[in-house]
Amino acid sequence: MRADEFWIDNPLEGYRILNREKIEGVLTGSLVGITDVDAAVALARLVHDEFESFGTGGNPYADERMDDEDSARALLALRQVLKRLRIEFDPPFRDFRTFRQFWIREGAADSYQARRDILIHLFDDIHERLVQLELSTIESTLSSPISPRGTTGWPRVDEELAELRRHFSQARTEQDFRNVGNDCVIVLECLSATVYNPSRHLQDGEAEPPVSNTKQRLDRYVEVELEGAANAELRKLARATIEFAQAVKHRGTGSRRDAGIAADSVIQLANIMRRILPDLV
Repeated sequence: MRADEFWIDNPLEGYRILNREKIEGVLTGSLVGITDVDAAVALARLVHDEFESFGTGGNPYADERMDDEDSARALLALRQVLKRLRIEFDPPFRDFRTFRQFWIREGAADSYQARRDILIHLFDDIHERLVQLELSTIESTLSSPISPRGTTGWPRVDEELAELRRHFSQARTEQDFRNVGNDCVIVLECLSATVYNPSRHLQDGEAEPPVSNTKQRLDRYVEVELEGAANAELRKLARATIEFAQAVKHRGTGSRRDAGIAADSVIQLANIMRRILPDLV
């Protein structure tokens, strides 16, 4: 389950609206076919994103955003599902309004980044614990990192990798395996958004490539972070993995073999990207 699944299309108005019934389903534990772990992973991401959007400018009450009542109900649902999973979560606010009061008291009135940091401190450990819990429930034949941590430490990437593993473990039909290919593309785009830093990787005179241009962004990341003759073989390995993973976008994955190879390639790529910088090893 992904955070996007808490939104539903509103064709009459031309935008999406929050699926309040699904939020209530998480609160009461009554969602059919969705475990508390899956629901918690998706809802934690939704709540984190919505509170960050509210706290960092733009229109916090845009058509596709929560209002105060929605934010309170979603946060309550998250607390309840985490309680069922025996994960402690006690945020110092209960909705958008009290979040604003909290960041003012914490001296973050003039800093978007300070507000982001408040949420990172509150949510990142929750994301990590949920991903570990999700992975522990999945029997998968896909490749695993050698690191004892078992995750990259990048919450969005880890969430999508867990979703990829879950879908692969449950795939039975040709359509299921094609959907695994779609998951691979999502992982690539999460990697692209995570590792590429315009202030470090964008050259003078260039326009920043979109997140969907994963090959260009990941290749530049490798070029900058693995410079020098001593790293030539590492650059070759990383780029070969990027090329292979990129092929997922252009090849069919209608069989278990092809879907598994595609999934293994992006898992390998995620862990190579994770190890490139010393402070991320």
